[in-house]
Amino acid sequence: MAYPKTLAMIMAGGRGERLFPLTFERSKPAVPFGGRYRIVDFVLSNLINSQIFSIYLLVQYKSQSLIEYVRENWGLSAVMSDHFVTVVPPQMRHGPDWFQGTANAVFQNLNLIRQHKPELVIVFGADHIYRMDIRQMIDFHLERNAHVTVAARPVPISEASAFGIIDAGDNGRMKGFIEKPKSPPPMPNDKTRAYCSMGNYIFNTDILIKALNQAERNKEYDFGKHVIPNLLNSGEKLFAYDFETNKIPGTRPHEETGYWRDVGTIKAFWDAHQDMLGEKPLFEIHNDQWPIRPSRDELPATKILGGEITNSIIAEGSLINKARIVNSVIRRGVVIDADVEIRDSIIMDGVVLKKGCILNKAIVDAHNIIEENVHIGYDSKTPYWRAHLDPSGITVIATEKPTAKL
Repeated sequence: MAYPKTLAMIMAGGRGERLFPLTFERSKPAVPFGGRYRIVDFVLSNLINSQIFSIYLLVQYKSQSLIEYVRENWGLSAVMSDHFVTVVPPQMRHGPDWFQGTANAVFQNLNLIRQHKPELVIVFGADHIYRMDIRQMIDFHLERNAHVTVAARPVPISEASAFGIIDAGDNGRMKGFIEKPKSPPPMPNDKTRAYCSMGNYIFNTDILIKALNQAERNKEYDFGKHVIPNLLNSGEKLFAYDFETNKIPGTRPHEETGYWRDVGTIKAFWDAHQDMLGEKPLFEIHNDQWPIRPSRDELPATKILGGEITNSIIAEGSLINKARIVNSVIRRGVVIDADVEIRDSIIMDGVVLKKGCILNKAIVDAHNIIEENVHIGYDSKTPYWRAHLDPSGITVIATEKPTAKL
């Protein structure tokens, strides 16, 4: 099947304030995740695996780290003009303002859409951990002759009041969109769950341009709050695509169906790392049939001089000397001295953990040096002087070198 010409516009400008201090020097999509990834790698990998190769990444806050990361790790073909991942900061073509919202970000870059003349425009976020074959959502969109299709994730009806909820009929046709409703409308075939908008959209190009121009005239700047309700009210054909029906090759039986996490808080970020661990993880990062493409590096293999490692992920270039590591993720180039104990923790790139230190339910950001015999995190008697204690009980140590690659 020949697919329509498609252009992807990725919203990658989020401040990520609830992820502080991990977002002190970088935007949320640039935050490291897992052994060798950034959060942005998940949406980009989904697009490339879905054979969508024309990609604009719209950035805004603290974007330098993300710009450099994409330049170094996401170069596509220099031969084919429609194979690119291009970072687009605010161009201020319509005045001195930065992006005012998701819809305004795309409106400020309508020139790029007109330049490429796509039939479909995909507008996705860059803040989530998931796998998705976007071609299946495009198939759904085309089969129903839709004007707009919104990716929807089923959530328990008891939790639905925290989200933007889609009211849809049996065939998926949207009847309404309600932001954080007190009485959420259930899914058409499951009264125990409701459709939560994932903030991922497919638009027919002409419909998108018309809707954005109207929203701009009304000083309305957000897709979820303004553009989607406006289109519903004007009688356009909007459909909800059930993300749980999306089938990914290589998925293991023990994985959570329709796994999708907004890692927008420290607790959610930590939980998602735990979801990758274990013999039967909820989200298996190793999937050769649908790979999440990691950052490139030239680090040597990890060297382990001794110790005990249980249920953990260890990335390249680390040196481990007689340490105990349990239920943890160790990123690249980490040096761990003798008698160090790490439990339920995330250690970012280039960290040095000196002899005898203990970390328990902690996140240590890149390039920190933790002194000898320091106890950080759960059960510590003395608070670490540079520690940020999240309300969830997780201790976060901000990066010590703001000029390093973050």
